[in-house]
Amino acid sequence: MKILILVFLVGIYQVTAETHSLKYFVTESSQVPDFPEFVVVGMVDDVQIVHYDGNTTEAVPKQDWMKEVIDDDPEYFKRSTNIFIKEQQTFKDNIEVLKQRFNQTGDVHIYQVMYGCEWDDETDKVNGYRQYGYDGEDFIALDLKTETWIAAEPQAVFTKQKWDNDKARTAYLKYYHTQICPEWLKKYVNYGRSSLMRKDLPSVSLLQKTSSSPVTCHATGFYPDRADLFWRKDGEELYEDVDRGKILPNHDGTFQMSVDLKISSIAPEDWKKYDCVFQLSGVKDDIITKLDKSVIRTNEGNPLIMMIIPIVAAQVVLSVIAVVGFIVYKKRNCKRPPPSVENREVQEEMLPKA
Repeated sequence: MKILILVFLVGIYQVTAETHSLKYFVTESSQVPDFPEFVVVGMVDDVQIVHYDGNTTEAVPKQDWMKEVIDDDPEYFKRSTNIFIKEQQTFKDNIEVLKQRFNQTGDVHIYQVMYGCEWDDETDKVNGYRQYGYDGEDFIALDLKTETWIAAEPQAVFTKQKWDNDKARTAYLKYYHTQICPEWLKKYVNYGRSSLMRKDLPSVSLLQKTSSSPVTCHATGFYPDRADLFWRKDGEELYEDVDRGKILPNHDGTFQMSVDLKISSIAPEDWKKYDCVFQLSGVKDDIITKLDKSVIRTNEGNPLIMMIIPIVAAQVVLSVIAVVGFIVYKKRNCKRPPPSVENREVQEEMLPKA
């Protein structure tokens, strides 16, 4: 399929400063078919570094460079495993408490926490966050500036009151997210620098089903996924007559994305005013592809061309669940019942030592 790709590269790219992130996703689920009840995923710069689930009950590295952590700290994954095993029971208890809070029984339910930190490698500025969700809706979150909890649901008010009263733990959480977490993030970035800091520029092509169909600007093979792709006219970004697609993973760990431009109202003499722009985080120069009929690959001559995007897209759901192990369940057409009088407490889980 690479022979179908026409590339336009402009200049020599340069790497600039960027923000790095360390995130943990913890998911407890109830009655989700073919999915572990408890899953923990750790990610650095959106790259998975550690995985644990209730079926295997073992924390395992997901990147080769994470083995350097073991060299420096042989007990790292054993310690993480023990913490996750204890957390598993806490989360199992919590999801039962929440089902009572919302007057629910049975059915599919998901309780999650996302927490972590960000670090700007130029300014050294750090930022932390910690938020909980239930069945795809916000439940409660920590405001690090005020060291208080924000309840997003009436059912979370009791939890907010209990956690707000635990000043010592909240203070520790602030210390964890602004000191401990960033310190580990810097270590991880150093361990995986050659992989995490790499910048892969994409191949960019223009595709079209028929001569009257929208023109698709398709970029594939870029890394990391912090990128943007858009159409512009006379140097100004277009927001009308465009359809922007999502960033999708490729089988080799790189990414792809596309954006469509409706050309039905564009006069032939105005085509030269349009171009497609690809931007990659940390790379100074853009990749600019001119709207030119001579370089457009059409479906009329080769029916396989426009199948490139949907074939890969069809594999995304499986790859996201299999690799990331993190799902957000959004109930459809379901109104929650009024808050329960049940005041059992949602427990705070233990903290993984990054």
